[in-house]
Amino acid sequence: MSTEKFSTYDVLNTFFDEGSFQETDAFLKSVDGTAEAVTGFGSVDGIPVFAFVQNIDACGGAMSKAQAKKITKLYNAALKVGAPVVGFYDSVGGRLEQKNELLSAYGDILRKSAKLSGVVPQISVVLGNCLGTSALVAASADYIIMDKDAKLSADTTGKNASANDNLNSGVASFICEDAEACVNKAKMLLSYFPANNLEPAPAFETVPAYENPDKLPKYFADENSLLCVGGGFGEPVCTAFGRVNGYPVGIVVTKGGEIGADSAKKIAKHVYFCDAFSIPVITLVDADSFENIADASKLVSVYAGATTAKISVISGTAVGSVYIALAGATSGADMVYALPDAVVSPITPKAAAFILDDSIADAPVADQDKLADSFVKTNLGAVKAAEDGYIDDIVEPAELRDKLVAALDMLSSKRVSTLPKKHTTII
Repeated sequence: MSTEKFSTYDVLNTFFDEGSFQETDAFLKSVDGTAEAVTGFGSVDGIPVFAFVQNIDACGGAMSKAQAKKITKLYNAALKVGAPVVGFYDSVGGRLEQKNELLSAYGDILRKSAKLSGVVPQISVVLGNCLGTSALVAASADYIIMDKDAKLSADTTGKNASANDNLNSGVASFICEDAEACVNKAKMLLSYFPANNLEPAPAFETVPAYENPDKLPKYFADENSLLCVGGGFGEPVCTAFGRVNGYPVGIVVTKGGEIGADSAKKIAKHVYFCDAFSIPVITLVDADSFENIADASKLVSVYAGATTAKISVISGTAVGSVYIALAGATSGADMVYALPDAVVSPITPKAAAFILDDSIADAPVADQDKLADSFVKTNLGAVKAAEDGYIDDIVEPAELRDKLVAALDMLSSKRVSTLPKKHTTII
């Protein structure tokens, strides 16, 4: 279904449970009698949610004092009751005839959104044009879903505004085929979140893991529960939401090689969100290094500061700063597991072998690689790391789900007291 045929009330009726939507401030309009946005509340799969939709059919959905007042009142209500906010964006911009009053209106919305951040989940769904200051409002949400033909940019000319531009830069989290798909994606995303930072995430009916899994995290996630976030931005790292035995979890997957700046940004954003709403984080560790020290420092800070349940699984090689940041004591991981072939090393494993065993360099060149591999397996493998206390258990892939279910159940009552401070200074 195209965005042109998907009206404001089509959006609301598709988004909310049937018959649950209640419009707010229905009579609040601009001086010319237009209502550039519809606001209200209802339930989504039984969970209370607040939402607003810019009404492209009323003065092009342009931002105005009246629209801003509606939206800020909606934010206030969401803050009082602790319910998520979803905004649907499609407008021609702002009502410029309101001049500086319009800037004040934008400021009010941005201030309210910032106040809500970390208290209730916020999702922006961009169905059409969202340019200029409106884009700042949309981008203040935790996740952004875009119609493939939508535009989002602080530049009013539309520079780098396409859905693909925003996905590739890490701004957008999802691109959908049409408006209806965008609405359904928002509903799906909400199903992984608690209503606010004081409530637990909703549990679903327990379903079995994927049959004949071909790779992690399908070894442990409930079937059809994985929702990857952020597309190809920050590859080869993948961030996702999933469920384990019916309970929502955040998942970070490193896939070998180097963790670059974009990958570190992707991981940090995901872990920050999960921590804000006490969603457990499962990190699959397989990487050799960080692109730069700033990225390593950022992730050390993110993981060390996160108080939600954290479980690390060394699925491949965890080298030096990667192990420290994502799986070691510094990361604050509650449990650290390793697959049987995992390697934990202070430097690149082969280099460590040559440094720590002088006999390898003295051996014939044709035998050196074999000797180095043997050294790594014996001295840097999972068994040795477990014997030295650096991992809690060695787990076969087929047994990983049961281990995680038990660990998550044990950690469900985790409580951590932290030192009083405003925020970290490492960004």
